[in-house]
Amino acid sequence: MQCIEWGQRQMSEPLYDVIAIGNAIVDVMAPCDDADIEQLGLAKGGMTLVDTDRARELYDAMGPAREISGGSAANTLAGLAALGAKCAFIGQVANDQLGEVFAHDIRAGGIAFDTAARESDPPTARCLIFVTPDGQRTMNTFLGASQFLPAAALEDATIAAASILYLEGYLWDPEEPRKAMRRAIAAARNAGRKVAFTLSDAFVISRHGDDFRALIEAGEIDILFANEHELAALTGLDDFDAGLAQLAAKVPTVVVTRSENGAHAVSGGESAHVPAEPVAKVIDTTGAGDLFAAGFLFGHVRGRSLADCLTLGAICAAEIISHYGARPEADLQELVAARLG
Repeated sequence: MQCIEWGQRQMSEPLYDVIAIGNAIVDVMAPCDDADIEQLGLAKGGMTLVDTDRARELYDAMGPAREISGGSAANTLAGLAALGAKCAFIGQVANDQLGEVFAHDIRAGGIAFDTAARESDPPTARCLIFVTPDGQRTMNTFLGASQFLPAAALEDATIAAASILYLEGYLWDPEEPRKAMRRAIAAARNAGRKVAFTLSDAFVISRHGDDFRALIEAGEIDILFANEHELAALTGLDDFDAGLAQLAAKVPTVVVTRSENGAHAVSGGESAHVPAEPVAKVIDTTGAGDLFAAGFLFGHVRGRSLADCLTLGAICAAEIISHYGARPEADLQELVAARLG
């Protein structure tokens, strides 16, 4: 990852459109039936953190599986890079086979990744994903090495070299990367850059909602991504419009997705809503929110209208749910050109 001197950075254009900090994970995905979900005692459609023994148990219970590099923020960057943005990623892998897979995949996508691999246990993180016939994904995440990202892995000048710092809520759970992200927020704000944050999951809010609300109250977040369930968990309000209004009064740009009911955004007093893009068949919803964020952020850094940013997000999300895996397979630039010109 190219670093530049502080004085040079202050006088130059950003080197990156988006730099992200998140879990460096390899997804292990397999189809299953609803009966399998019940038998294994899984929470359908949710994300559960698992330890080494549970990860091994679930892996043994899986049918034929595919290994695909994942991680929420890394997926978002993959979408951004596919759209033509310049991106960098900070995340921790171990010096093992899955770590090599992750590093190869993210660099092959044109994303800068220079975080040194961890030499000791635990191994590289993996997410065991069971996909039911309705496209719902049930995720069981072993965080492994990703939860040991140290603050020392960050260079303030590198954070300052991106227009937007994008943070993954999932990674807020472990103490060490939480400290790293707090340092990154300070570096970005000191450099006058924007901070984007995705809430990731309601369970993360149940554990760290006070932290997130404190960041919002302190004006540390410029762009906030949530789905409607996360919105309710964060605000404590079941009424969608009331929850959105509450956050919009405190965060410059709020983006909330509602699955098949489209997405809403409020920015600078302007509101916009777009419907979900049509999909012939929903195959796998893994990464839908990640790719929605990719499309929205791409539009944002390119100065598109709020409605266009939402539409870009919807286009990317529709592509990702049409196949297995959370990395785009179709040409996103072609899809965008066909839809928006």
